[in-house]
Amino acid sequence: MARPASPLALVSLMVASPALAQERAADIAIAASRLDVAIKLLSRQTGASIGFREPGLASAQLRPVRGRFTAGQALERMLQGNALRARRVAPGTYLVERVTKAPAAARPRPPRPRQPAAEPAPAPEEIVVTATKRDIPLGSYPGGVQIVDGETLSAAESARGTEAIEARIASVASTHLGPGRNKLFIRGIADSSFVGPTQSTVGQYWGNSRITYSAPDPNLRLYDVRSVEVLEGPQGTLYGAGSLGGVVRVVPRSPDLGTFEGSAWGGVLAVQHGKPGVDGGAILNLPLKQDVIGFRALAFGSVEGGYIDDVGRGIDDINRVRTFGGRAALRVDPGDDWIVDLNAVGQRIDGDDSQYAERNIGELDRASAIAQPFRNDYWLVDLVTRRNWGSLELTSSLGYAGQYVFERFEGPELADTKDLAVGPAAGAANTAYSQANRISMVTGEVRLARRGVNGTGWLLAASLLHNRAQTNRRMEATPFDTALTGVNNQVDEATLYGEATVEPRDRFTLTLGGRLTHARLSGSSEDVADVVAYRIDPGARASRSETRFLPSIATAYRVADGLTLFARYQQGFRPGGIAIRREFVQRFAGDRVSTVEAGGRYRSPALDVAVSVSATRWTDIQADLIDGFGFPTTANAGDGRVLSIGMVSRWRPIAGLEFDAALYLNGSKVTERAFVTLPAEESLTAQIERLPNVADASGRIGMAWTRSLGDDLELTANGYARYVGKSTLGIGPILGRLQGDYLDTGVEVRVGEGRRGISVAVTNLLDARGNRFALGSPFLIRDRDQTTPLRPRSVRLGFDLSF
Repeated sequence: MARPASPLALVSLMVASPALAQERAADIAIAASRLDVAIKLLSRQTGASIGFREPGLASAQLRPVRGRFTAGQALERMLQGNALRARRVAPGTYLVERVTKAPAAARPRPPRPRQPAAEPAPAPEEIVVTATKRDIPLGSYPGGVQIVDGETLSAAESARGTEAIEARIASVASTHLGPGRNKLFIRGIADSSFVGPTQSTVGQYWGNSRITYSAPDPNLRLYDVRSVEVLEGPQGTLYGAGSLGGVVRVVPRSPDLGTFEGSAWGGVLAVQHGKPGVDGGAILNLPLKQDVIGFRALAFGSVEGGYIDDVGRGIDDINRVRTFGGRAALRVDPGDDWIVDLNAVGQRIDGDDSQYAERNIGELDRASAIAQPFRNDYWLVDLVTRRNWGSLELTSSLGYAGQYVFERFEGPELADTKDLAVGPAAGAANTAYSQANRISMVTGEVRLARRGVNGTGWLLAASLLHNRAQTNRRMEATPFDTALTGVNNQVDEATLYGEATVEPRDRFTLTLGGRLTHARLSGSSEDVADVVAYRIDPGARASRSETRFLPSIATAYRVADGLTLFARYQQGFRPGGIAIRREFVQRFAGDRVSTVEAGGRYRSPALDVAVSVSATRWTDIQADLIDGFGFPTTANAGDGRVLSIGMVSRWRPIAGLEFDAALYLNGSKVTERAFVTLPAEESLTAQIERLPNVADASGRIGMAWTRSLGDDLELTANGYARYVGKSTLGIGPILGRLQGDYLDTGVEVRVGEGRRGISVAVTNLLDARGNRFALGSPFLIRDRDQTTPLRPRSVRLGFDLSF
């Protein structure tokens, strides 16, 4: 007969309210202490029910744990080094017990089977969506979301940065001008293929801080991250301007206040048809004051060999890219449930030349007159302070982000130079166009959130943002170097927003939200000493203000355990700005999207499936364009609609084996075209039938397998195949070129133990070429058939170790 539970154990089991039985990640701060003390604190901080039956376990000494974990993850860390385990007996409920082993004589060695026996797949862990800013369980979230566990990202994948996210998540698309120069899109919401003064349609966040506002994706490396969350958009209520398509949030690992640890990795890369590469890095976690102050630092670097040959200049493998960067984080736990984090991120990308080819010359060849280098410098500093009162959390953040982007393009050919050059450069040969963008952004936010059962709770917040983007342009025509008109745009936003979720009926939740934003916009021309810039748009005044209110409503119904149906309506917007069309200044208006979405999500020990359907109406579409002479500019292209259907699934037939599959179908149409006036020379109607750069269909299949080899050795293997369908480069007859329609593949195998191993990773297994992006230089788009091939088949041999 089982021994009755002791009063102490019963008290421990009753610490957490049953209303908080759904497991979620929380900030854990527990010093080394006795079992009975530690589980009471853990229950209070996570809402889980934790107990034990054997009275003698109460005095067991447990390890400290600091960081953001679910109750199960925290218990696993706390119990390390003890002959104890935490057994999950119900959702949000754990029983701590001894690990018992039968005597050796009682365990005769079984005959070795020819094939491993199929084990039942374990129950799936409760996943928490932290990008909602109040930690909602995945089963209760009313919308499309995909989460990549940072533990599953290898060093080889992490080195690819945003490309790794694109390869993992079929709803994410990107341009491919080059690392540090691209734009991201989610679920068919795409404005153009070019980076200009318009804000991105995807909000990118590093922890609590916004990464960019009106700048390209900096392609931050994904080393040492806890998770990557992609919320399908719009996400106007929580994230405001620039989240039309959705949000990509990368959550880095925080310092561990109680453990000294570190790791290192490295690899060499062989590129077929190209030059080799190398990468490496190291991480150090250092408790400066046990359980009070911790420091974590990361440094990395890579050199990617080129594979494009320039027959015009007689140079092979011209597109080498060097990337170096690092991060540092300081965490302070002053007590009384306060946590203070200070973080810094820095990265620099230097590209020797662009990565495009010309189809009529060769799959990996082109003929250029000059080198076309690029550079992206990025840095971010933020300070985040949190205070918990049980299920109530106060968060304040202050961040600064800076970015410098330089690009150089081969200019127009000699025959056209007289039309394009300015001033004394007319008629010169070997022209080059260069553009430098300097972006700085300051953000601040304070929010108060309350978490409840089944995703209920509320959020109130206020935020401020200041963004300044300066663009300087030059046209070089030997022997002259002439400044062109640039632009300086500034945006100041003040925002109040909130969201609340209630459960009016059992298993049915209703979410209401709203965001009120007041934005002040100002713009001016730059570098006008030698040439005169003037306005052709009376509305392009120096400054103006906009006030927008974005409502949202969502419902979720848990039909059964593991099955949720949801529907939502939400809006998003971007403010307008000032643009340059050659030497002329004119205004572009703000745009707005409204989306209706419905779908369902099913989770079981063996199978996960999520399906969603969305319809979006987009008014006054902002688009960064290329005018008839090859110069970048910005205009409102008209109104449109986007229809999207998505499906994501994971199947775990046996323990250690998982398959995944995803399919997204996108359809877009411009319902009302804008009439764009070009100064003096011509007029152009934006002939656009569909939005650019997002494939009509994209899909992925993948596999992950883990097998024990004995003696603490483990074999892990994963692979994927991702299809990207057809899309167009941009807007109008000149840019309406087809791209896409290619298959990307990869596989990686690692052998080792938990703390050290060796790996082999192969990308582009089929050595396919494809056309990821039909652009190299915008000035040559009329006359040359430009393509951006996949990097040829590449093999990386790497190692990793930790201590």
